[in-house]
Amino acid sequence: MENNNVNQNSGAEEVTAAELNEQMQVRRNKLAYMRANGFDPYKITKFDFTAYSQDIFDSYNDGDEITVKIAGRLMSKRIMGKASFAHVRDAKGLIQLYVRRDDIGVDEYMAFKQMDIGDIIGVEGFVFRTQTGEISVHAKSVKLLSKSLIPLPEKFHGLSNVDMRYRQREVDLIVNPEVKDTFIKRSQILKEIRNYLDSKDFLEVDTPILVPLEIGASARPFKTHHNTLDMDMYLRIETELYLKRLIVGGMNRVYEVGRIFRNEGMDTKHNPEFTTIELYQAYTDYHGMMDLVEELYTMLAEKICGTTKITYQGVEIDMGHWERLTMAEAVKKYAGVDYYDWKSDEEARACAKEKHVEVPEDATKGTVLVEFFDAFVEANLIQPTFIYEYPVENSPLAKRKPDEPEFTERFEYFINATEFGNAFSELNDPIDQRERFEKQVAKKLEEEPDSKAQVDYEFVTALEYGMPPTGGLGFGIDRLVMLLTDSASIRDVLCFPTMKPKN
Repeated sequence: MENNNVNQNSGAEEVTAAELNEQMQVRRNKLAYMRANGFDPYKITKFDFTAYSQDIFDSYNDGDEITVKIAGRLMSKRIMGKASFAHVRDAKGLIQLYVRRDDIGVDEYMAFKQMDIGDIIGVEGFVFRTQTGEISVHAKSVKLLSKSLIPLPEKFHGLSNVDMRYRQREVDLIVNPEVKDTFIKRSQILKEIRNYLDSKDFLEVDTPILVPLEIGASARPFKTHHNTLDMDMYLRIETELYLKRLIVGGMNRVYEVGRIFRNEGMDTKHNPEFTTIELYQAYTDYHGMMDLVEELYTMLAEKICGTTKITYQGVEIDMGHWERLTMAEAVKKYAGVDYYDWKSDEEARACAKEKHVEVPEDATKGTVLVEFFDAFVEANLIQPTFIYEYPVENSPLAKRKPDEPEFTERFEYFINATEFGNAFSELNDPIDQRERFEKQVAKKLEEEPDSKAQVDYEFVTALEYGMPPTGGLGFGIDRLVMLLTDSASIRDVLCFPTMKPKN
């Protein structure tokens, strides 16, 4: 039979499949008995509870006469003849119950004794403090509201169970209630971001998730088919182009919090579907976006963590202090190589060879600079750092720097050696944009002949109507939540991360 104590089988091996099946059968037999005697817990439609556990802890003073109704999951039960102790977990915590046969009646007490760990119950009673000082509820009524047919896991921590935790997040949340704190903070982070942007007169909008063409970007999309239109469609890999079309239309400050889908690899920082926020502000540039990021992230650290000096995986990070370096300055600082010493593409490639940095045979100076950055710089960017002025070769949507057209007005920002966001002074020259798109698509088709990549000429046409000077920014919500909750993996901050089915 199932052990109903909260520390059941402490230190023992996990139950075998046969034992689990036996426990499940016991629970089903109990349900069948209840139904045979005219009671079906699944037909109960509501329970008017009046308080959460934490509310009781916060408001109770000794001597108060407070009657409450609470509801939650039975997490422990200790039967002691005519009286019993139990614990119920609700949305805000765990609270103890004191249940006596003489208070709730013989029949109800017998029914309580037959309840299993994991059952959902409703309790009415009064609040008191036990002799050991624990604020508890003295039950006057205990009702079964929903029957749990599967025993809760006895062990849910450790590497052996991490796969199960992600697959069955609902069970993870029951057994490891601290996990919920991460998702509460995720919600708070999104709320604070929206409050901040709304206060700056940004307007939240929605743009299509299903798009009609595969663009030339390097990200690989998911493909589907629309039956009525008889056409292939793609899940979006970004929200950028539609948002900028709204800027063209006169909506000067817009943002979207949206799911993005990329048919690519998975690791601790990547999931095939993830959440980003992209925002666009007319009449500003990439420096304006830097100021916005620094102000926003500093505010978030203070609101969510209570301080700008946070700890991530044992590393202290000062979210209130940001360094700003051009990519050329960063490469010179960390690799000892000066971009401006290269007089030609050939000299750049020779320098790369000397420093054992692999580059394509036809690499330009800009391409070589990016490879040096990847090889020598990124791993050193532990504290918050803006890297700006990227080569035009890898920035097809950014505006060229007027006095150095080989560079663009673009930045990325890095924390703990990880890229967190990307921003531009947006390219608004439709002729230049068309040329870059066409080169991008041609390159992709050369590398992947089976690709269906196309130029988004509708976007180019939108630019031809005229887009004001605009600053744009995109960053991943999931990585930000990882940072502010000290979570090691993106799967820890997604309620239901992508998993390969077991069967």
